Amino acid sequence: MEADGLPRAGESVAGPGPGGGGMIRELCRGFGRYRRYLGRLRQNLRETQKFFRDIHCSHGHSCPSSPEGGGAAELGPAGDVAEALLPPGQLSCISFPPKEEKYLEQAVDCLPCILILGQDCNAKRQLLNLLLGVQVLPTIKLDGDESCKLRRLRFTYGTQTRVSLALPGQYELVHTLAAHQSNWETIPEEDLEVQEDSEDAAHVLAELEVTMHHALLQEVDVVVAPCHSHQPAVHVLGDLANDSLPVITYALRKDELSERDEQELQEIRKYFSFPVFFFKAPTLEIMDSSCERAESERSPLYRQLMDLGYLSGSHRSCVAPEQDSRAQSMLVQQGEKLRQLSAFSQQLLQTRLVDAAKALNVLHCRSLDIFINQAFDMQRDLQITPKRLEYTRRKENELYESLMNIANRKQEEMKDMIVETLNTMKEELLDDAANMEFKDVIIPENGETVGTREIKCCIRQIQELIISRLNQAVANKLISSVDYLRESFVGTLERCLQSLEKSQDVSVHITSNYLKQILNAAYHVEVTFHSGSSVTRMLWEQIKQIIQRITWVSPPTITLDWKRKVAQEAIESLSASKLAKSICSQFRTRLNSSHEAFAASLRQLEAGHSGRLEKTEDLWLKVRKDHAPRLARLSLESRSLQDVLLHGKPKLGQELGRGQYGVVYLCDNWGGHFPCALKSVVPPDEKHWNDLALEFHYMRSLPKHERLVDLHGSVIDYNYGGGSSIAVLLIMERLHRDLYTGLKAGLTLETRLQIALDVVEGIRFLHSQGLVHRDIKLKNVLLDKQNRAKITDLGFCKPEAMMSGSIVGTPIHMAPELFTGTRPERLPVFDEECWQLMEACWDGDPSKRPLLGIVQPMLQGIMDRLCKCNSERPNRGLDDST
Repeated sequence: MEADGLPRAGESVAGPGPGGGGMIRELCRGFGRYRRYLGRLRQNLRETQKFFRDIHCSHGHSCPSSPEGGGAAELGPAGDVAEALLPPGQLSCISFPPKEEKYLEQAVDCLPCILILGQDCNAKRQLLNLLLGVQVLPTIKLDGDESCKLRRLRFTYGTQTRVSLALPGQYELVHTLAAHQSNWETIPEEDLEVQEDSEDAAHVLAELEVTMHHALLQEVDVVVAPCHSHQPAVHVLGDLANDSLPVITYALRKDELSERDEQELQEIRKYFSFPVFFFKAPTLEIMDSSCERAESERSPLYRQLMDLGYLSGSHRSCVAPEQDSRAQSMLVQQGEKLRQLSAFSQQLLQTRLVDAAKALNVLHCRSLDIFINQAFDMQRDLQITPKRLEYTRRKENELYESLMNIANRKQEEMKDMIVETLNTMKEELLDDAANMEFKDVIIPENGETVGTREIKCCIRQIQELIISRLNQAVANKLISSVDYLRESFVGTLERCLQSLEKSQDVSVHITSNYLKQILNAAYHVEVTFHSGSSVTRMLWEQIKQIIQRITWVSPPTITLDWKRKVAQEAIESLSASKLAKSICSQFRTRLNSSHEAFAASLRQLEAGHSGRLEKTEDLWLKVRKDHAPRLARLSLESRSLQDVLLHGKPKLGQELGRGQYGVVYLCDNWGGHFPCALKSVVPPDEKHWNDLALEFHYMRSLPKHERLVDLHGSVIDYNYGGGSSIAVLLIMERLHRDLYTGLKAGLTLETRLQIALDVVEGIRFLHSQGLVHRDIKLKNVLLDKQNRAKITDLGFCKPEAMMSGSIVGTPIHMAPELFTGTRPERLPVFDEECWQLMEACWDGDPSKRPLLGIVQPMLQGIMDRLCKCNSERPNRGLDDST
């Protein structure tokens, strides 16, 4: 119900309070500014969450629903986000850590609320009236609040003044209030208090909600805490902190804190980290002079609050918001200084926004760096995988041909080696055969003959002895004869092949197995010459023929002589030439088989990589053209919000110059830096927005370097040109002039060479950070007052992996392979060494140009030599015509 007797805030903002309308306007501006920047932060967070959802969907995953307001539930598990884009170890880095996301969600969803606590209810009522500039609450109870039953009060904005009971955050109660019965100037006392005889639990818990057409309430709600007996202050604060950002005020009426007050403040400090604005409500008996004396003499209140940890030793009743300062508790004991609540709330709100913007920007930068690093990895994969496949094919062919040549030309050597081996081993073999103890054969000790089955078993064991000893000796000789191939082919080829198979993610390395078969055929390193090997089978057939020629009339007696005779006949009947031919033939057969199997397997591996590389290239394009630029723009917005909150919007001074995409102004002071240069850029389209955002990220990511112009910060001006466009203001280090102007004015040879060295140093630093400038020209080299050079304007600067291959830059300054034209004429001051270096640097073939690591010492040597010679003659300037 509207109260006819209550004036609107706009009609009586000065009211009875010392703050007056000026304080209310300051508070409104502060809270209004917070709402505007909070809206931008909220939009950035929602777009960031949408960005991760889009990545999640674009790589083959089912898209989660997108409920109103976003939230952690939208993103799904961290392992799902960008799974196709990133290796498993980095998946958690490309999504919100739950703790960070919860913090950011709360930061953007919680609106501020002024909470009035106090020593007693009368002091709280008085502070509320002073804040609103209107006598809304009665303040006639001066005898303490032991009998007070004040319920919680909430003042909100409405077009009409209205009073009602409502459960906090739930619903309005149907209840008849005294304010509904008649007109009133202050809210009736009975409506403010909880009735002791009430049996309705909802009525006891309800808060009194007052809507008013008031400028301050349009920006922020005001909550008056109930009396201590009804609900402790720490509980009230806990309820509010869950869904709002409390700006805590504490109304004081007495000169000292009571024991209960100290206990209450200790509990608040124990559970919450919010600063508190302490205000001693003025009384008619206390004059301003006594208040000033109390503050200057460190009143008992101040000393008590200092002991409780709320105030520091350096007394600060109030300060203006400082750059990057944290909100601190303060005590105000003079009524007219209540307006300092505006500065206190601004610091508190700014701290909240800066912390949230910083946390969001850290996420942006971390994820953007991952994308850029992945672009490097993908580009490297696209470049090196085809080379690895070609290398593997070529090296395997070389290995195969080398082994085939060995098999062909080594046959005669093998024959001689086998004859030599047999001659060397013959006596040893005969002795071993004669002394051989047979297995699974019972030999009579009395010299009796044995059966045919036992004879065959004995012969077989003698054969196996000869075969195993001979094969082992031949294998050792063969290994040593071709061992050099292991060093030439095996290590690098195997590592290359393993890398290809690993990137293809195959569970069984088939191609590597075929390569091992080729090596086995060559070395027989892994061949055990048992009865199952091909060489053994060949020897076995020959030895069977030999044994068949050993005849007897009756079964022989197994004696030493008989065993020696069997072994000797077997050895003498072997044909070294046939054995060597058979071994080489076996090698060739195995080599051909393994080589063909390897080639077929490599073709399959290549086909698999071909499909994978197509997907990698598509993904690389997405990262370079979509993911990274989009995230970079979000990063630019979050960092610019942080900068404008801390340092404010820079003031544009005199115009210093203009280029294709922006204007450069003088800026006297910003963020503690002076003087500054301010580059305002109005991106005409999304592409230029993205390029600018990436430029900003690269510049902010670079460590400071004396040969690069320092970037102090950025601010997005949403009302640039009278609101006709949005501009990005880049605040940079201010230097004396550019190189073009310096050359026009005339520079000595020594100065020119020093500038060249400075530029080379700056470019080398960029290259060391993985960046290519792509637009080095006279206007982008700035000089200080000592004519030392710094590189500026990284607008076209990009990591190599993020380049599209398009031609960018200023045509006359482009690299020779991008732009053809005449070369500078040779000046008389350039000696042969200097001129040769210049010609080498503009060679049309980039591979023939010297590296900057070579150019830099050469330049230094030329400078030392020429300047030493010139020091013997009077120095003269070189104007633009010489």
